[in-house]
Amino acid sequence: MVNLSLYSIKAVILLDSEGNRVLAKYYGSEHASLKEQKAFEKGLFDKTKRAQGEVILYDNQVVLYRSNIDIFFYVIGSMEENELILLSMFNAFYDAVSTLLRYQVEKRSVMDNLDLVVLCLDETVDGGIILETDANAIVSRVSKPRLDTVDIPFGEQTLLQAYQTARERIASQLLR
Repeated sequence: MVNLSLYSIKAVILLDSEGNRVLAKYYGSEHASLKEQKAFEKGLFDKTKRAQGEVILYDNQVVLYRSNIDIFFYVIGSMEENELILLSMFNAFYDAVSTLLRYQVEKRSVMDNLDLVVLCLDETVDGGIILETDANAIVSRVSKPRLDTVDIPFGEQTLLQAYQTARERIASQLLR
């Protein structure tokens, strides 16, 4: 029977180079307890830590994974799920995280910016349903606007902000 459900993601997991959890979101009730989740993650890491592939079948589930320096990214879907759909979600999530971390995707930068990584994941997947597969759209929703790009009225700016705004406007006038 064909699975026509929107719930295509079972879990998204980030593990470090020793197999310890950095981030894990499980959708559904398949791995309900923390003990089951840890056992699943340990077995998954043991199977993929030396593998060079991108897709495996593990525990009757499709697993897409990618390692980068000292962190492993995993996306888990059901056995009936289309791998290309999972891959497009996975690539969008990974590319958005990579862009937000300025292409330094490693454990330390992920831990330092865990709030952005979690927001990326929440903008990509909600309750197991893929929301977005465009990395640029995810980045634009997650990234914070810089203060120097926001128009703040001159009366409410600090002296440094007013100086920078004036300098940018003069430079833009000279370059025209």
